[in-house]
Amino acid sequence: MTTHDRDPGSTTSRMTGPPSAMDAPHFHDDLRGYLDALERRGDLNRVTREVSAHLEAAAETRLSVERRLPAPLFENIAGVAPGFRLLGGVAALSSHPDKPMARVATTLGMPVDTSAADIVDRLCHVMDAPAVPPVVVSRDRAACKQNVLLGDDATLDRFPIPRVHEEDGERYVNTWGIVVTSTPDKRWTNWAITRVMYLDGKRMTGLVRPTAHLGKIWQEWVDIGEPMPYALVQGGPPAVCYAGGLPIPYEVDEADFVGALHGRPVELVACESVDLLVPATSEVVVEGHVSVTRDATEGPFGEYAGYMPTTTSQEPVFSVEAITHRDDPIWPLVAEGRPVDETHTVSAVGHAAVVLRALRRAHLPVTLAWMPPSTAAHWLVVTVADDWRERLPGLDTAALCHRIGEVLSEVPSGRLASHVFVLDDDIDPTDDAELMWALGTRVHPTLRREEWTGPILPLVACYTPEERQRGRGPVVVHDALQAPAGAGRQVQSSFAQAYPAEIRARVLAAQQRTARTRPECR
Repeated sequence: MTTHDRDPGSTTSRMTGPPSAMDAPHFHDDLRGYLDALERRGDLNRVTREVSAHLEAAAETRLSVERRLPAPLFENIAGVAPGFRLLGGVAALSSHPDKPMARVATTLGMPVDTSAADIVDRLCHVMDAPAVPPVVVSRDRAACKQNVLLGDDATLDRFPIPRVHEEDGERYVNTWGIVVTSTPDKRWTNWAITRVMYLDGKRMTGLVRPTAHLGKIWQEWVDIGEPMPYALVQGGPPAVCYAGGLPIPYEVDEADFVGALHGRPVELVACESVDLLVPATSEVVVEGHVSVTRDATEGPFGEYAGYMPTTTSQEPVFSVEAITHRDDPIWPLVAEGRPVDETHTVSAVGHAAVVLRALRRAHLPVTLAWMPPSTAAHWLVVTVADDWRERLPGLDTAALCHRIGEVLSEVPSGRLASHVFVLDDDIDPTDDAELMWALGTRVHPTLRREEWTGPILPLVACYTPEERQRGRGPVVVHDALQAPAGAGRQVQSSFAQAYPAEIRARVLAAQQRTARTRPECR
């Protein structure tokens, strides 16, 4: 999976202020409890036939993601010991059409029918919630210590390391796990999702971008001339892995963030060979050190934009010095590609929450920020309250959109989408059909837009090779706001707006009586 940990420029702050309330959240402390929840609602497919980790498991995962099928759990992997398993689609869209974000909501401990908008709002609030530090448990209480492999026994070749795409540079050890690292002075521990490629049973190489938080910590170790201790966690508690891909503020520990999200501490345990702590219920933990030089060629790897690049980069080497794992361990797999997979449900939701937080802090009457996963997070939609003219007297639509553009230009997450669309909140931007209708009917072909040139994410596919090389390009803010009510605004001819309330109620009741029966998604 592409690195999605935080880039520099994120606000340095501790989490302060009250978290938002949630109705009876239920957090799964390990991956297995989460899978039980998926299975109860018919969203898990136990694949019992023999499957190869060489492309086949990834191909079936990709098909399940593209067709919105239940998450595949491969229970019979060729070439490894019985009981070793692979899991695909862990946080992709649900197979229940009426609850597309059910897996993400369950991952974060929210009710299964939580909307995408409420997920973004919740994460936005937790970024300002009081930190809840983790607690350390003894080794005999940690499920990840059921099997401890040291020395020659600590080899990746015991595990079903998947080849994800045919044109990838090698098999990829990590597409959904977190790389745990700390600064030399221990002031900050970072959990980052970054792709990590197999070199041999005792060595890996991973994407360590200088601008990402993982890269910043690595540089501190380089500066003192010592290899960086790391732990690679596979199959950690669901919210832990999700948090590893979120752009939470600089020098905020993800463990504190997940504790704030849960409302209780995360349980961690000491590693065997390095001075780091990892989630105690993890499926597999790989430990070692990262070289101080970039001596290995990493990539190519199929990217989140949905294309197969040919580029490689020189990256550090991760040594494998110890491995611990649960009995019958589960190794998660993200078959990254065209939307929507975990890359998009993490980056789109996480960066939208950061943007929403920034716009609210600027006292703008914004109701939601959303990066449609179906666009590979290449678009950003901002909706504003219907009464924004009363709250910001004297501003017209152009002035409001300009102020939004100013805020986005100061926030790294606001520079990740090439197009920003500002809409009235009579539209639910998380509904692709609603959004496409609104954009098609409200965005002028040439007028009412402003271009902001500055830093961009080089992985955004629509930019020119020169722009991607420089890391700079344009972001266009489109003013798609309507005229005020009664002053030229057209009324929607939709079910919600074109019929009396009593007619709508009768029709809805009739639809509910004839709805197709299926397992309850709860």
